[in-house]
Amino acid sequence: MGLNASSLARMCDRPATASDARRNNENREYDSVLQLLVRSAETSQVRIRSSEILFQDDSDEDGSTSSISRAVPSPDSTAVQTNDLHNMVKLQSGERNWRRRGPKTRSIAHVLQEREFGMPFRNIFSKGDKCRITSRLLPNQKSPHSLNYMSKSFCGTYARNGDIFMTACQDCVIRVYDSSQGGFREIKSVAARDVGWSILDMAVSPDGVYFVYSSWSEYLHLCNVFGEHEVHQALPLFPDDRRFCIFSLQFSSDGREILGGANDKCLYVYDREVHHRSLKIQAHEDDVNTVSFADKTSQILFSGGDDGLCKVWDRRMLSEAHPKPVGVLAGHRNGITYIDSKGDGRYLITNSKDQTIKLWDVRAFSQKSAVEATRKAVDSQSWDYRWQRVPKRLLDHQKNLLGDTSLMTYRGHTVLQTLIRCHFSPEATTGQQYIYTGCASGRVVMYDVLTGKVVTTLSGHRGCVRDVSWHPYLPVLVSTSWDGTVCEWIYNSTCSFTGEGVRYEKVCAV
Repeated sequence: MGLNASSLARMCDRPATASDARRNNENREYDSVLQLLVRSAETSQVRIRSSEILFQDDSDEDGSTSSISRAVPSPDSTAVQTNDLHNMVKLQSGERNWRRRGPKTRSIAHVLQEREFGMPFRNIFSKGDKCRITSRLLPNQKSPHSLNYMSKSFCGTYARNGDIFMTACQDCVIRVYDSSQGGFREIKSVAARDVGWSILDMAVSPDGVYFVYSSWSEYLHLCNVFGEHEVHQALPLFPDDRRFCIFSLQFSSDGREILGGANDKCLYVYDREVHHRSLKIQAHEDDVNTVSFADKTSQILFSGGDDGLCKVWDRRMLSEAHPKPVGVLAGHRNGITYIDSKGDGRYLITNSKDQTIKLWDVRAFSQKSAVEATRKAVDSQSWDYRWQRVPKRLLDHQKNLLGDTSLMTYRGHTVLQTLIRCHFSPEATTGQQYIYTGCASGRVVMYDVLTGKVVTTLSGHRGCVRDVSWHPYLPVLVSTSWDGTVCEWIYNSTCSFTGEGVRYEKVCAV
């Protein structure tokens, strides 16, 4: 019998005896062998698929495109291995503690037995111990709880507690689902207003009561998730340009402010308490595609744009008349599509049209020479990622730009057609030891933060995967695609699904 999240949670809640452990040893050994064989097969597929990158051959005079298998180079992990992040991730994920105990105690069964017998100096699991168990339950199987729409799906995200899941589509409808019992039970749908082309981004407030969405419009729109009375409020931003769009949205940690990045090169902050725009600065030389708060203080802001630069702003030192970032992170060869902060105010990742994700430490800003190298590289791009394939010459640039201060560069996914998102994996269940991203080839790609290698890929879409969201407490991941489907991915130790529903218990209670 395979090990799933429900059985694991029950094992963790029920004290195990020595006879239980002995009785399960044989089954565990067979299960481990099966998982090893399956994972070996999956790894081979991952290596093949990750190298299949479509690109346009520059030698083709007629502009036709070719499909050629290209090997993804081994990541250079030198910088991250000597950074504080290395020990931090090892500690948060429990890898450090488990290595000290030796190979005989690395299996889940042995660790559960050890806890009941009394671990050295304690008889309970630390957060790292819990993460070490739950981080093995990586989503690897598509569940039957998928959603199908008649139009492109742009956004799909869990609320902070994971009990609510929301989607936004090109049909101008935002759908709210109850995900507390597994799967999706629709509880509400909202017809979006003042939509140009499509809803482009959506964010849920920290308390899960409100959400905000944006489109090609001078307004943001705030709606309620729960409540007897319907709330659908327009929030004016008063831009100078008539053709205006907010590409990226995020609530502050207290839910009072909404941060946005726009096509007019500016960064906006809307204050919900005073019902007015509280900040507007010209942040980049081109579209601002993505914005993020660095941590819970909401004082440090990140922004990324089509100029290929990620800028760091301190609101305590910010002037609308003369905006100046406290630092710049340069190293991408093309525009940045998404930023995700680790949440500690120090580390962040950026996804880019140069087909890479980069990991950054804000304590190591880039010098002017690196900024100029990035600008030169971006200016040299003569292709449009929205409808062209990746130029061969771009993929040939595997070395970092001069002055690139990023800790790691992750390769193996494609960024085409739209602003594809990437995220750190949840802290509660994985210790943020993974990075996962959508892909233009219809996959979800997962990387190891410290090694840069592809851990697994999830294939099942026929169109570009634009958004991805991992449940904060369960081994469940949802991918949102332009093929009109929203797929739920679950953990299954046997990698075979019978079609019966699967219900998980929150393993963070171990």
